Amino acid sequence: MIKICLLLLSLSSFGVLASEAPSANVYIISPLNGEEVSSPVAIRFGLSGMGVAPAGVDKPNTGHHHLLIDVDTLPDLTMPVPASANHVHFGGGQTEVMLNLESGEHSLQLLMGDKYHIPHNPAVLSEKIVIKVK
Repeated sequence: MIKICLLLLSLSSFGVLASEAPSANVYIISPLNGEEVSSPVAIRFGLSGMGVAPAGVDKPNTGHHHLLIDVDTLPDLTMPVPASANHVHFGGGQTEVMLNLESGEHSLQLLMGDKYHIPHNPAVLSEKIVIKVK
């Protein structure tokens, strides 16, 4: 029995028994960081390493997008993402949006949420980009 435990411990330390999916990566396809755009702004979301499913759908290794607009501090990652003008939910599984933004600089960042809008652990969070709206 001890030999089996040691074998399992050795295999797990080399990742042989890991059942984790590849690391998920969410990103903004467009617009590009630093880009100057006109409103409405076409925003396209990208995701690799997991799938997109609408909120409420219980399917492993999936989630849906939340777009954080001009957010300086991330929401509590243990609670559902709040719904506001700065925390836009895409609970239908959408992967793009035409968004009316006022002139000026705006930061955009994506955060994936589970079926209950709660961010994954570890969080699947894009790099923050800054765009300028004419």
